[in-house]
Amino acid sequence: MLVHLLEQAKVLAVGLVVGFLGGAFGKGGSAVATPLLQLAGVPAMFAVASPLPATIPSTLVASLAYLRRGLFDREVVVWTIAAGLPATLLGAGLSAAVGGRGLLIASDAVVMALGFSFLIAPRGDAARPLAELPRRATSLAIGAVVGFLSGLLANSGGFLFAPLYSRVLGMPLKSAFACSLVASAVLAVPGTAMHVALGHVSWPIVLVLGLGSVPLAHFGARTAIRLSADVLELVFGFALVLLGVVGMAHVVG
Repeated sequence: MLVHLLEQAKVLAVGLVVGFLGGAFGKGGSAVATPLLQLAGVPAMFAVASPLPATIPSTLVASLAYLRRGLFDREVVVWTIAAGLPATLLGAGLSAAVGGRGLLIASDAVVMALGFSFLIAPRGDAARPLAELPRRATSLAIGAVVGFLSGLLANSGGFLFAPLYSRVLGMPLKSAFACSLVASAVLAVPGTAMHVALGHVSWPIVLVLGLGSVPLAHFGARTAIRLSADVLELVFGFALVLLGVVGMAHVVG
């Protein structure tokens, strides 16, 4: 009984961290939850897929803080979702062939790479598009690529949406966070359905994660809105690199 309660406490603590970081950095938080859950002793496949449904309510709660400040681009989100929904289903359908260990390693590697990108080339509030690309087509491409990877890695996509919106489309960072949260919440639905059907989701883990993440998500978003974009990028970069390194070391070791 004591061991069971200790395991639940660890998952709850993960939920608190994920909720705050997800709200602060415009992401659902499943990419952050996966390495933390594996450190808490959760089996590989459950650590990958179970955070996904828990991100839906916490992501929606966090998005309210950004939406109230007008930090939202409807056109970008609509076209992202249009391409992202079918791509998410395709990626989720293929995830079973990869296996839990492979998914964890891939997830940790992506987290580290994104963390380094924020540290090496921060853009802050002065974000500009890397190239003059058609806005609608670029949004579709981002949705397709991130949707597929989200389904494959059982992530809601926020850990990729925000930096791509900022760096490729040239959106202000906090607007990128707002759009990322809304798109992530929508794309988490088909991904969740697919992984539930495949038996990858543990609902007790989902419940405990949600109890921790939902209350902290809105607080994290309000904290981020008060900070400068430069500070957000640096903190986010360091956190992602650390989580990726620790998570991968645990899987490989």
